[in-house]
Amino acid sequence: MAASPSTPAFGPEEARRILDHLQHPAVFPDMSRDWPVLRWTAERLARRLPDKLIPFRLGNRRWRNGPLFETQCSYAEATLAQFLCWTRGGAGADMGRLSKYPRSQFWAYADYKYIATLLADQPSMFQDVRWSHFGLEGRDGRHSTLWVGSEGANTPCHLDSYGWNLVLQVEGRKRWLLFPPEDTDKLYPTRIPYEESSVFSQVDVLRPDLRRFPAFRGAAVHTVTLQPGQVLFVPRHWWHYVESVDPVTVSVNSWMELESDDVARVGEALTKTIVCALKSARSDDNTDDWLNPTEEGASPHSDNMQLVSLAVAACAARRGRRPGRGVKRDSDGHVRKRRGSAAAFRVPYGPHLLPVPRREEQEQEESRAEEEQEEPAGSRGSAEELSSGRTTVSTNDLLDCLLHPEVISRVTQLLLERHAPTHRPPDPTDPPY
Repeated sequence: MAASPSTPAFGPEEARRILDHLQHPAVFPDMSRDWPVLRWTAERLARRLPDKLIPFRLGNRRWRNGPLFETQCSYAEATLAQFLCWTRGGAGADMGRLSKYPRSQFWAYADYKYIATLLADQPSMFQDVRWSHFGLEGRDGRHSTLWVGSEGANTPCHLDSYGWNLVLQVEGRKRWLLFPPEDTDKLYPTRIPYEESSVFSQVDVLRPDLRRFPAFRGAAVHTVTLQPGQVLFVPRHWWHYVESVDPVTVSVNSWMELESDDVARVGEALTKTIVCALKSARSDDNTDDWLNPTEEGASPHSDNMQLVSLAVAACAARRGRRPGRGVKRDSDGHVRKRRGSAAAFRVPYGPHLLPVPRREEQEQEESRAEEEQEEPAGSRGSAEELSSGRTTVSTNDLLDCLLHPEVISRVTQLLLERHAPTHRPPDPTDPPY
């Protein structure tokens, strides 16, 4: 029976089963049509939060020296009304501190704002977000984050260490470029700048420098422009770059935990310990802004080691429990097949569930061939270094190797085998940390 205009295409149980079996990014175009959160335009939020100062990240549109990380951005507090005035080219006094940043040169992004904090004095609004329609009982705005940006505002390409992600587009459109976990080496992962649970790519995926990052040529990019009312599913460990394409965009998302996050927390504790130890050491090359503004500061080594111990202990304690409702997945995020199980569940792709398509190889090659014609400004000159025979290994170079996801995954397993007796032997189908 077809769904009516006011009824979601999938019921909560079926939607949750689909999420458990999806192996690639997908869009639910009509699951949120009766959600009150769709009225959360920037205009309405500005009226509900008239005096609330919100930190905005300002990015220079002319930046061409690789990915524009948060450490390379400016920051200013403003109300949403001032932000809207700024996007429309209003008068200086009405734009507050944003008036210092010409709209022709900068974009603005209020990203990753916890709704529970932002709307703490208006808790009734939490219920406007209805993730329960996806079978995620009890999950609403209290467990979500808000993103408000101007045209061009973006998040550099990265993967999230924990869980999987649901994103609802409320106002405007956002373009997503997504890459599968198996392409991690082609994305040249780095933990500098350091942010807990975020692994960044060194590649500017829109303007890749193929001289420095030749393997990126073979990366499989999946693209989608998310429209208002659509919900995007981002599987575990899928890389993603996100950019606002309309004058004002608003989106809401929520991350869902997985059992494998217990192991991932050990890997993240190890990463923090190694990063802080090496980047806090005095060195001529340790003068960069290596700590993301989202982090409170570099914690002492003793605190970081205590965090490692707590993560290992917690992982060992939970390993003895029976598996939860979630299905088991292999290192690619695919559902494991159980012996004697019924026929495999078939994801019901169609008008109510759209796979995010992979960009055609020819289109990728033509685009990158054009980009390769001119080397981006600010290149590190690796070709010159190779031709001269000079090799200088920096602390960041060393960290890129030590903290590669595959290395951290192996060290995590060794640590758990040694210090967590209840930890089961490593399974080759286990996901990396």
